[in-house]
Amino acid sequence: MASWRAVAVTVCATLVAPSLSADAVAQVNVLISGGFSTAYRELQPEFEKVSGIKLTTTTGGSVGTGPNTIGSQIRRGVPADVVILAREGLAELVAEGRIVPGTDTDLARSIIGMIVRKGAAKPDIRTVDALRETLRRATSVAVSSSTSGVYLRTKLFPQLGIAAEMEGKISTGGAAAVGRGEAEIGLQQVSEVLAVPNADYVGTIPAEVQYETVYAAAVVSGSKDTAAARRLIAFLASDRSMAAIRKSGMEPTGSR
Repeated sequence: MASWRAVAVTVCATLVAPSLSADAVAQVNVLISGGFSTAYRELQPEFEKVSGIKLTTTTGGSVGTGPNTIGSQIRRGVPADVVILAREGLAELVAEGRIVPGTDTDLARSIIGMIVRKGAAKPDIRTVDALRETLRRATSVAVSSSTSGVYLRTKLFPQLGIAAEMEGKISTGGAAAVGRGEAEIGLQQVSEVLAVPNADYVGTIPAEVQYETVYAAAVVSGSKDTAAARRLIAFLASDRSMAAIRKSGMEPTGSR
């Protein structure tokens, strides 16, 4: 794992490098998962301005076997210079030799939070027992099909002893279903639930059963412009990105 401190040492030099001429604009193709997307969208215009590099962005899930996960897209040859996703998914790509060695860099960490429909009563989730009862009473629960959703379905719900009860009322299309009126409550990374329109944020689930997702970036093997790809990762790991990361509901990994 590349140290964020090592990245930070070089970031100032890379960011002040002269912009490319108009007839030689570099382009970086980015494959990104939802958890880091809010911060990325806020930071993209600044990076493009200071670097002269254009970012083309495609989204996908961090983990899973579906055709639109980042791993599946990489394996079938979707053009990508940089991937930004949960460590669990990145580890698979590293093991398959699809990442340039030494370029993987932690950017931020996020924990799981809950939302309800806008204006609805906010349930009590301050303790593990209260969370269990809230989930039991809910008529529908929306979770992600990716990292946090896998944890909830395979680890947390069985740990709480409610796996069988939850089975018929879980949807895995993501917490955004709450904002569309399709689910009563939603559980997903805070950075994703805060961005859901027409929903109210309840808070994070108790620390005893919490799950932390670390989002990281890396250069994809076969990138056509590894220098530009490295500049993007350095920028996202730099101090100037921390405010946007915190605003999105995550904590920069370099702040520990």
